[in-house]
Amino acid sequence: MAEGSRVTVPSTRATIVDVARAARVSRQTVSNVLNRPDKVAPPTLERVRAEIARLGFTPHVTAQQLRRRKAAAFGFEVNPSGHARMGHILDEFLVQLTVAAPGHGSHVMTFAPDPEDVVEGYRQTLATGLVDGFVLADTRPGDPRPQWLLEHDVPFVAFGRVWDLPDLHQWVDVDGGIGVRHAVAHLVEAGYDRIGFLGWPAGSPVGDDRRNGWLAGLADAGRTDPDEAEAEESVQDLDQATAAAERLLARLGPGSAVVCASDMLALGAVRAARNAGLALGPDVGVVGFDDTDVAEALSVTSIRQPIAEAAQTAWRMLLSPRSTEPVLLVPELTVRSSSTRTPHPPRTATAPDTTGTAHGRRKDTP
Repeated sequence: MAEGSRVTVPSTRATIVDVARAARVSRQTVSNVLNRPDKVAPPTLERVRAEIARLGFTPHVTAQQLRRRKAAAFGFEVNPSGHARMGHILDEFLVQLTVAAPGHGSHVMTFAPDPEDVVEGYRQTLATGLVDGFVLADTRPGDPRPQWLLEHDVPFVAFGRVWDLPDLHQWVDVDGGIGVRHAVAHLVEAGYDRIGFLGWPAGSPVGDDRRNGWLAGLADAGRTDPDEAEAEESVQDLDQATAAAERLLARLGPGSAVVCASDMLALGAVRAARNAGLALGPDVGVVGFDDTDVAEALSVTSIRQPIAEAAQTAWRMLLSPRSTEPVLLVPELTVRSSSTRTPHPPRTATAPDTTGTAHGRRKDTP
């Protein structure tokens, strides 16, 4: 599209957030007034309708279409920075989202916004009229996309928690903390003396969640001595992960194990163990996260995310007006020789039935 012909969505139109603020109610209440007025008390209904008229608010057309189950297409952003952080998972999620789309009467349209102005990319994509809403991924603190979509009443769902908006329920995520917690329980049962953690630098919500799962797992096992909690940090780089793992293993000693925040970090731990002459499994245990092909090829135990289930859940949340609760899915631990004292064929250790919504879900959390 030529620079001079760029199409934008007007930003001065009253939004559902404006109405909610003026009427002193929640955004969900305004949505109920528009779509399920029988659910709203008469005084509140009258007040919200008065503000809708005063502000000249008109609901987004595609949002109305969605509520009538006439959705056609949803945009999915692809970008190099997100791929560098979560390439394997984002690729798999996009594939599963696309495969599942026809079963929900929809399809996926990918687009690549300018990294310098991501929101403008969403604005332009919406203005083409080719999409009815969006599926977000790679959510992170400071992410401007959810707030913009809310303010413009654009339907969306996020794969990943929306960290800056704790009251937002339009997301599905995988509970990495509980996955790591189950991994620690497996290592304790396998007989490893000490269990360390190799994670990303502090400040990553996903990484911090996985680290907290490790600490919870140690507490479950009664290992509350601060000296037990040995950890190191590394970015997603094999050489740096190897160096960090070497420092960690030197402190832990033989007969210990390392839980890692990703399979890349786990590969660093594997290299560090081999550099130290330690046998993977009998001398040192290693567990990764994401269960990549490389982890399988090297027989590394890893935590597998239920990506196909996440994609199906995202579609249901998008297309059902009654989907008001976020969903946390529980991953599975695929046990291989890297975390067993004696070799045996690979098996899948399924976590207890702790799936459910994030609010009121059945989970063995602390």
